[in-house]
Amino acid sequence: MAHIDLGLDEKAHPGINGPMLFRPETAKPLNQLAEALLRAPHPTLTPGERELVAAYVSGLNDCNFCCSSHSAFAAAQLPTGMQLVDQVRADVATAPVSAKLRALLRIAAAVQRSGRDVTTELVDGARAAGATDLEIHDTVLIAAAFCMFNRYVDGLGTWAPQDPEAYARAADHIVANGYGAS
Repeated sequence: MAHIDLGLDEKAHPGINGPMLFRPETAKPLNQLAEALLRAPHPTLTPGERELVAAYVSGLNDCNFCCSSHSAFAAAQLPTGMQLVDQVRADVATAPVSAKLRALLRIAAAVQRSGRDVTTELVDGARAAGATDLEIHDTVLIAAAFCMFNRYVDGLGTWAPQDPEAYARAADHIVANGYGAS
């Protein structure tokens, strides 16, 4: 049970969904932010790669709902699916991703610890691996936003399903309709 009465069935509206329904006036800009960061057209980072950054940061923050959700959303949009997500979450250093994506994930991990942990060396390393300033910017913003989303979900003590199939169904909906769609 959430720390506050959301006025709804949490099992029907798990994780961030309950608080979003509780405060639709704040849900709208939060959903717009997620849509812009994770699904809007991007010249180089795919939606699957951006969702992978969100899942990775959510895992580092131990946010079960967001990590499970965004892992499923990433898997639904990556060629090797959940296998790649699991490999990245287990060990970024050995996961079968490009050097550029690995460098961006290292930046995301630094943001998760503290924005000040993003060093010139990390940024130079990402550039040396082929990352653009836009990719670095967007990675930092996704990581920072997901620290906020994770704290929103966990700070209210929302309920998270244990069944991976619930997240797979949500992934089908998000991939087809985007964030904020009913």
